[in-house]
Amino acid sequence: MRLHVIFRYDGLILLLNGAFLTISACISMFGSDSALFPLAYAAIISLLFGIFPLIFIPATYDISNKEGLVIVISSWLLSCLIGMLPYILWGGDFTVTNAWFESVSGYTTTGSTILQNVEALPRGLLFWRASTHWIGGMGIIVFVLAVLPNMGMAGMMLYRSEVSHHTMDKFRFKTKRAAQILISVYFGLTLLETIILAFSGMSVFDAITHSFATIATGGFSTKNASIAYYNSAVIDWVIIVFMVISGIHFGLLYAVFTKSIRRILQSSVVKYYLLALLIGVIVTTISNYGTQYSSWLTSLRFSAFQVISVGTSTGFATADTNPWPSLTHILIIFFTLQCACAGSTSGGIKTDRIILFWKTVVKKVRQFLHPKAIIPVSIDKSNIDPNVLELSVLYISIYLMVVFITTILLTAMGVDSTTAFTGSAATMGNVGPGLGLVGTVHNFSQIPAAGKWLLTLNMFLGRLEIFSVIIFLSPETWQKLR
Repeated sequence: MRLHVIFRYDGLILLLNGAFLTISACISMFGSDSALFPLAYAAIISLLFGIFPLIFIPATYDISNKEGLVIVISSWLLSCLIGMLPYILWGGDFTVTNAWFESVSGYTTTGSTILQNVEALPRGLLFWRASTHWIGGMGIIVFVLAVLPNMGMAGMMLYRSEVSHHTMDKFRFKTKRAAQILISVYFGLTLLETIILAFSGMSVFDAITHSFATIATGGFSTKNASIAYYNSAVIDWVIIVFMVISGIHFGLLYAVFTKSIRRILQSSVVKYYLLALLIGVIVTTISNYGTQYSSWLTSLRFSAFQVISVGTSTGFATADTNPWPSLTHILIIFFTLQCACAGSTSGGIKTDRIILFWKTVVKKVRQFLHPKAIIPVSIDKSNIDPNVLELSVLYISIYLMVVFITTILLTAMGVDSTTAFTGSAATMGNVGPGLGLVGTVHNFSQIPAAGKWLLTLNMFLGRLEIFSVIIFLSPETWQKLR
């Protein structure tokens, strides 16, 4: 394994972070706030360590599988490390543990926070906090691949390591072109939502930071009360629409922009995703009417926002869901586990795997009845490789096992069962809030320090889709990969 190759690509990642740190420092400078020096120091460190490998190490595109895997994992770790630096230097509630938690939560677009007073943060630090969402939402490697020369199989390997394999099955472009398309859709949606939110009553600064969090399906807000602070039905519905859009495969969204809207209309995954959200919203609205809200329209507004916020793994809040009826809690837990489509910025198991799981169940039942029958599984008239079916079922099994084990460990630390389970599921799914002490109007500050480190591991596992981390940590992998 050539460490100099890894250092060069990690340098590119540090430059990307350094650029956003510089922008954040400029915001602090113009606002004369207390985050200027923490952000400036972090920006200098990130830029210096990023530029040196580019100067002294020649470009290399023949990356091995092992090197590519290390680049992906190390780029995420380095980003989170550099991301926590401004928090530590600024101080306040940011101990090393809390700064690490906030940084990992930002980059993985989880949106869970330890901050009890978000509004106490200076603007520059708030912008940096939102920027970690936007950088991590599309994926650190995808940003880099979008600007690099064509890397052939090495680029494809890096791309596959960064995004869900389900994405590649439906997005048949060369790696560089695919990355550029994803970035263009990502940037376009962010710009469009920023403009609409600004015209809907948000300040330009809040519109930008909340658009970063929405399109990245992250959930960091600049307000303690999250979106509830604005008390605006217009802003709520604007964000609802963009949360739903951000949960759809970005390749399909690109097809809409290129006048191929039928691809979305014909996608069974998108149909299921939208239908599941619709049913969840209807059931939650009916459950909340009369018990929580006195009018159907009010119940629809708040129920739709919270169901879609969780169902897309965004994690914004307009209401306290703890007092809601038990049925709504079950639905919230379901959407916390499932989330949205592969190829979006959403976390969770993803709707694609849920569909494959049920199709696998149907196939096995039919095979019990007809043992000699050959029964293919297909989605949108495309047959699915049996290995993909097996991996999907395996992924769901490991995913739920991790949530279960984390829940046990948190309860052993003294956390109540509701908080432990929903907190584990929310961080694993990169959703943000759970129920109990980590509900929509609470935060993760009361979780023990060891629990916070454990939950950040969940965030990484969920964002990197488990297998990349397992492969990286496997001794057998290091022996077999060249």
